Amino acid sequence: MLRHPHPSTNAHTFRMPAYLALALVFMINMAGTTLPTAIYHDYQTTYGFSPATITEIFAAYAVGVLGALLAMGSWSDQLGRKRMLMAGLVASAVSALIFLFADGLVMLLLGRLVSGISAGIFTSTATVAVIEASPADSRAKAMLAATSSNMLGLGFGPVLSGALVEFAPWPMRLSYLAHIAFLVPAWLLLRRAPETARVADRPRLHMQRIALPREVRAAFVPAALSGFAGFVVVGFFTAVSPQLMRNVLGYHSGLLIGLAVFFIFLCSAIGQAVEKRIPQKWRQRTGSVALVIGLALLGLCAWQHSSVAFVIGTMLCGLGQGISFRAALGELSNRSPAERKAEVTAAFFVVLYVAISLPVIAIGVAVQRIGITPATIAFAAITVVIVLISLGWLHRVEKAQS
Repeated sequence: MLRHPHPSTNAHTFRMPAYLALALVFMINMAGTTLPTAIYHDYQTTYGFSPATITEIFAAYAVGVLGALLAMGSWSDQLGRKRMLMAGLVASAVSALIFLFADGLVMLLLGRLVSGISAGIFTSTATVAVIEASPADSRAKAMLAATSSNMLGLGFGPVLSGALVEFAPWPMRLSYLAHIAFLVPAWLLLRRAPETARVADRPRLHMQRIALPREVRAAFVPAALSGFAGFVVVGFFTAVSPQLMRNVLGYHSGLLIGLAVFFIFLCSAIGQAVEKRIPQKWRQRTGSVALVIGLALLGLCAWQHSSVAFVIGTMLCGLGQGISFRAALGELSNRSPAERKAEVTAAFFVVLYVAISLPVIAIGVAVQRIGITPATIAFAAITVVIVLISLGWLHRVEKAQS
């Protein structure tokens, strides 16, 4: 038996629209997941970690995300959006506390794992909650608010930690205290938010099924490949680019490194915002071409130690990732039967978070064995090949349908 949302709780209880309040909660939570980016160097020097160990710590986050997506991806349909998002905020606070008292590798891995669980809960629930909390005539704005708050939150984390590492005491602790402080207003906003799901009196919780309907299979491969390439780039920038900036370009400012990571997420949000202005046929192609050029410039940056190539390459990678990500997600959503959209979306996000984890570990191992410059060039070349394969597959699918 299902209980309907309480009609007395609505958007008018907010000084801002309900969907924007939920988007702000989404952004605050996701900012916590990238706080360690500007602190990895301190962990490395304090505990003597290798580059491969740093990327393993980063990858523990992706394991948590995947676990939460697969185990709890559909739970908010039974338990309600608010209850799941509150659980996500609690996990985020627990993760921050673990980092606050961390004294070695085991606690850092555990902190990243719990942070990933928090992100997985929000990834599978917050986007839907933001859209459902919006009026019917604001759904397009709500979709953009949901996807942008995700990316901007991921970008704000390194800026906050970079500034605190650079200008404040306790470089390995203070950022997590700040995040806990931000979680307090996020919790209060979430408590006042409307429940948009029909809550079951007797929930029957189950693992998220991953399956592809026949209508989606042809389009899934090019969408997954382009999404995979884009999220490999995101993983590189959050886990490895600080080493590139320090060891190749000679920048050691934690704030500057945080701003560089923020820049790719900002460009991703911009790419998502402009995606609808591009003719539908050319959306994935445009994003893929931007990714290819951006990756080529990233390889040039490592080869020639060029800051200009790094900035322009970062911008194009972010724009390309944002355009191709939203285009791929939209294409899959349009092709999916209404009753199986959650399964298709979950399958897509599993691919994306595998992209964030496994290739980044490989990059970390390569950095340790052959150095940051050849590892970056090899990473750029391999990722370009993946993007080109996705473009070829997309052309093949469209040709078969015409």
